[in-house]
Amino acid sequence: MKYKLSHRIKMKRFSPLFNFSRWKPDLVPPVAAGVYAIWEDNNLVYCGMSGRGFDPSIAATKTKHGLVTRLHSHASGRLSGDQFCVYVANRLVIPKLESSQLAAFASGELTLDQLTRKYIRERLSFQFATTPTSQGAYALEAECRSGKIFGAKPLLNPLNIAT
Repeated sequence: MKYKLSHRIKMKRFSPLFNFSRWKPDLVPPVAAGVYAIWEDNNLVYCGMSGRGFDPSIAATKTKHGLVTRLHSHASGRLSGDQFCVYVANRLVIPKLESSQLAAFASGELTLDQLTRKYIRERLSFQFATTPTSQGAYALEAECRSGKIFGAKPLLNPLNIAT
């Protein structure tokens, strides 16, 4: 879904956009709880959080925790253990498969992980916002997924709140 320009002020809390094609872990704080938004052009694709159980005292005991590990997992394109990659594969990659690719799957020459990674690296970007605690990350993620922050709900994991 496309975001509305009127929501740019709320977006200032978030980092600039980074293309997954240039993924490096040093783009993200090494130890931080927070929320991230994943985009394809101006379309909001997915919003998530990382840093479960995070509190500031963790920072002294970990070298990598939270946002950096989650985004690294997403950038890998591996479906095993990564719900975002499963969503991308099922909703964005598989529907665009060509019949010629099926034989490559059967022979083992091509894998869904490879195509998912390629899709993520070539087409998607991310931005993030850190939070002091995991509770703050959960709350901000809910606002993002319900459309309050970006003016649109994410394509792959919208949060529908009953009124």
